[in-house]
Amino acid sequence: MDENRARRVVDALRDRGVPAHLSLGGGFRKVGVRVALPDGREALWDTDGTAGLEAQVLRDGMLVGFVPHIPGSEDFTEEQVIDAIARTDYDQPVARQRAEAPPPAKPLPMEGGFFRRFRDGFR
Repeated sequence: MDENRARRVVDALRDRGVPAHLSLGGGFRKVGVRVALPDGREALWDTDGTAGLEAQVLRDGMLVGFVPHIPGSEDFTEEQVIDAIARTDYDQPVARQRAEAPPPAKPLPMEGGFFRRFRDGFR
């Protein structure tokens, strides 16, 4: 996922109350979206550089589940990516997509605040 697209997805998810963060791994094409789950797990979306949308679910760096490739996600718009991440139910080791996204929660503040543009190099 492109870094700027990932940043827009994170911002939109946070507007919906989803605790999403930008995930910047080392190396080329290691940008994605990290969703903090309530039980201490985290879902890492699209950090492997593939075209489709999928995620790994980790606890303390250990793989404890995953979200399989979402068919057709190679051509998703940003809104579809946001909806797919928001609709994911992580209760089982192999996560599934809910028919509908849960109602939006209270928006979370944008990460970085005022100094975001300085830290990110005015992109």
